[in-house]
Amino acid sequence: MINANQKTVNTFGPLAAVMLSFFAMGFVDLVGIASNYVQADLGLTDAQANVFPSLVFFWFLIFSVPTGLLMNRIGRKHTVELSLVLTALSLLLPVFGDSYGLMLCSFSLLGIGNALMQTSLNPLLSNIIRGERLASALTFGQFVKAIASFLAPYIAMWGATQAIPAFGLGWRVLFPIYMIVAVLAIFLLSATSIREERPDRASGFAACFSLLHHPLIALSFLGIVCHVGIDVGTNTTAPKILMERLGFSLADAGFATSLYFIFRTAGCLFGSFLLRRFAARTFFGLSSLLMLLALCGLLFFKTETAIYICIALIGLGNSNIFPIIFAQALQTLPEKKNEVSGLMIMGLFGGTVFPLLMGVASDAVGQSGAAAIMALGALYLIRYTFKIKQAS
Repeated sequence: MINANQKTVNTFGPLAAVMLSFFAMGFVDLVGIASNYVQADLGLTDAQANVFPSLVFFWFLIFSVPTGLLMNRIGRKHTVELSLVLTALSLLLPVFGDSYGLMLCSFSLLGIGNALMQTSLNPLLSNIIRGERLASALTFGQFVKAIASFLAPYIAMWGATQAIPAFGLGWRVLFPIYMIVAVLAIFLLSATSIREERPDRASGFAACFSLLHHPLIALSFLGIVCHVGIDVGTNTTAPKILMERLGFSLADAGFATSLYFIFRTAGCLFGSFLLRRFAARTFFGLSSLLMLLALCGLLFFKTETAIYICIALIGLGNSNIFPIIFAQALQTLPEKKNEVSGLMIMGLFGGTVFPLLMGVASDAVGQSGAAAIMALGALYLIRYTFKIKQAS
């Protein structure tokens, strides 16, 4: 009995530190609402403003595989600590202003830190929670991450409308608040002892990209690109649709981003139960169709209720796309999990491609153009449905 209690105590400390790090992982999603505020402050076009989310996710293309090599060298825990330091630094910069160059530097550091964190934090959790409990622990980690995602617009709105004037930061008060949490995560994780497994075999760029010769791996990679593109695109564009069609202020329109993440979080939790009863192909197809219908609705709807319903449905539909695609890829080449994992994380680069295309389209024809780009991504996911193995 004493040993069991001691084991629980020993697990609780590391788990709390890792879960606080998952919360910090969610800071990357502040780029959507932050880019809207920077656009308003500096008078940027949509194409110029969408460079910010694109820049954040560009670094996943560069750093995902090198992070795997770094973990083999310094360990998973130290890699997460480094990612938190970079995240804290990125959140410090906007305290000194919101010039275009300064924000580019801030979001670059945020993207690099998050690329390191996304690659190393999940494996670190596997050193604490093992066996059948790992899946539920990972799901809970994503839930904690989502809390930071949907709180960001509210904090920014509070800073823009009701923050203490002496702060002199306005909506940018979001950054020091989250920076404090990142610093706490650094100290908590540093003070925690976590026994790690022996390093996995190192993978390189050539080993990862060679897998694209396999048809399903290539299709899965593009599926991740579309999933993340829709995720970041909705995060960025949803408030702009309300502002364009209903004349909302940015502070009021920011609720659309929180609504998306609320329903995406709920969909993730429900999906963990529904996938036990329904085939992955059926569930994936319905999710993709739900997104496509909602995105088509955003092309035409002009009432507040209808737009909110569409945003919520996109969140539900997109909530379980990533794990299904990821599982398909791993099952395709189980003997090359390291290389497959690195390549799938590279697919987060879709958060760079989609906002750039959406910015050009929205400058040309309005926010309907941005919704149309995301709808093309949903169409691809429907096509990918027919490649999913029935046994999944």
